[in-house]
Amino acid sequence: MRTKKLYKVTFLHLGKCYELYARQVTSSSLWGFTEVAELVFEPAGSGLLVDPTEERLREEFRDTRVLHLPMQSVVRIEEVERKSTLVIRDAADGQKVTPFPMPPKPR
Repeated sequence: MRTKKLYKVTFLHLGKCYELYARQVTSSSLWGFTEVAELVFEPAGSGLLVDPTEERLREEFRDTRVLHLPMQSVVRIEEVERKSTLVIRDAADGQKVTPFPMPPKPR
């Protein structure tokens, strides 16, 4: 039995580089867009630890059926074997963005 394909989609949005997983990626019927559907998140409460990045992305895209991304914002689309940790990075330097407030760094 063949399992459904899994895609890791990396794209830019508001100065951040998002990584999401989806079961379906195609050319959109909207000219210049890539269609990303069937977003994949871990079931809520499936583990002992809560991943704040996954919770933030699940909340941001909770009502999204299909995501239409402008082609110029798509960095990479990979077909992968399994899902790993979701990441939001700063687009300028590639550092992971902490999704909750952190105390200011000492000078």
